[in-house]
Amino acid sequence: MSLTDPKAYLRNAVMQAAPEQLQLMLYDAAIRNAMQAKDAITAGDFECSYEKLSKAQAIVIEMQAGLRPEVNEQLCEQMSALYNFIHRKLVDACVHRETAPIDDALTILNRERDTWKILVKKVTEAKAEYAHTGESDPAAHEGLLSVEG
Repeated sequence: MSLTDPKAYLRNAVMQAAPEQLQLMLYDAAIRNAMQAKDAITAGDFECSYEKLSKAQAIVIEMQAGLRPEVNEQLCEQMSALYNFIHRKLVDACVHRETAPIDDALTILNRERDTWKILVKKVTEAKAEYAHTGESDPAAHEGLLSVEG
């Protein structure tokens, strides 16, 4: 394995990423695969579109499985409904070989990714702010890392 091996780079990036960064990486991968599937459908390459849509579906299922209702049940129910909708649209696109359902899924995936990116920025800033104080858990401060803002 060489130092420029992309698989090694990805493996290191995943192993060293914080949980919030991993979630962002999942959104990126789901979006990338959905867009590639859309391009493949447009080109008539249905085998490739199936492969890419299957990957995107698996990522969405994994994100849904990672929800923690014990932390915030109402938010998890809402996110689960969104993930179900996205998954259904990706399946529809695969079955009917149409790009419109992918567009619907991408609209939500991109919006959620943008929201998550804001959250990652807030978490990173909070960690940096508390790094100089020697505190190990900035999330312990009530409201600091609230999803509501």
